[in-house]
Amino acid sequence: MKRGKLMATMKEVAQLAGVSTATVSRALMNPEKVSNATRKRVEDAVLESGYSPNSLARNLRRNESKTIIVIVPDICDPYFTEIIRGIEDTAAEHNYLVLLGDSGQQLKRESSFVNLVFTKQADGMLLLGTDVPFDVSKPEQKNLPPLVMACEYAPELELPTVHIDNLTAAFDVVNYLTQMGHKKIAEMSGPSDASLCQFRHQGYQQALRRAGIDMNPAYQTQGDFTLESGVSAANKLLSLPEPPTAIFCHNDSMAIGAIQQAKKQGFRIPQDLSIVGFDDIQFSQYCDPPLTTIAQPRYEIGKQSMLMLLEILKGREVRAGSRLLEANLVIRNSAAPPRS
Repeated sequence: MKRGKLMATMKEVAQLAGVSTATVSRALMNPEKVSNATRKRVEDAVLESGYSPNSLARNLRRNESKTIIVIVPDICDPYFTEIIRGIEDTAAEHNYLVLLGDSGQQLKRESSFVNLVFTKQADGMLLLGTDVPFDVSKPEQKNLPPLVMACEYAPELELPTVHIDNLTAAFDVVNYLTQMGHKKIAEMSGPSDASLCQFRHQGYQQALRRAGIDMNPAYQTQGDFTLESGVSAANKLLSLPEPPTAIFCHNDSMAIGAIQQAKKQGFRIPQDLSIVGFDDIQFSQYCDPPLTTIAQPRYEIGKQSMLMLLEILKGREVRAGSRLLEANLVIRNSAAPPRS
């Protein structure tokens, strides 16, 4: 490649250095995160291609940072890992860097991330939860940053969104339990203010209604999507005078916690108690027994949400509302017909 080429791209630098575009991004922006040998190859490729000064100049002329912010409600939640990977891979292919913001569901911290967009230090935002640190529901508010929501769907926010049909997916997994013959089906929900939990609860209700089963208030428990809350909620359910024969959990982490607590109390899974989850995180297929759950296309959610944001950044109109991706019931060994 001719030295000083005006329109060199990050992909060309990556090809010269024999690395991925994501590695080029890291070597340029966070050199401490790559080996000395890799950094040297990238630096040599940058010099040979003339990428660095010309790319920076183009970005300045366009008033671009080539950086986007991803706000994650809880970066420790394994549900988000594949989504983030889909975002980062897609961003790197288009020469964008990704800045992760772990909001911890604290709006004050999210506001600091938003300020990076308003001050042009980042070009746009991807929200992986529904907590938005400014009002996006008012039609007269015209100066919002480029914004896309992934994972959750909140119609009132009127944002471009990539997600699954949580209601139908929850119906499918609970309907699977009722068709096995379960009538005492408990629900271990996530936070009540989360829209996805409200949709999953509606799916649970509809499946019970379809089977002619009355919802038992004693079988309603709530957690916060963590293993620990699954243990606590399972302990409450299994201490009832008439415990359930099956538990539908709003995510896999709580389901795995519930399995461990049930086994500790002497319940055999699935002979004595069936437990199903939601999300299909990696560990769900390796727990004992492997977990029956709803598989979300998490990498594709990340990829499509990043592509949607790129469309907005190019100045193209993206319709507010929902872009649905398909979720599937994955049957493993944590559910079986109830003992007669």
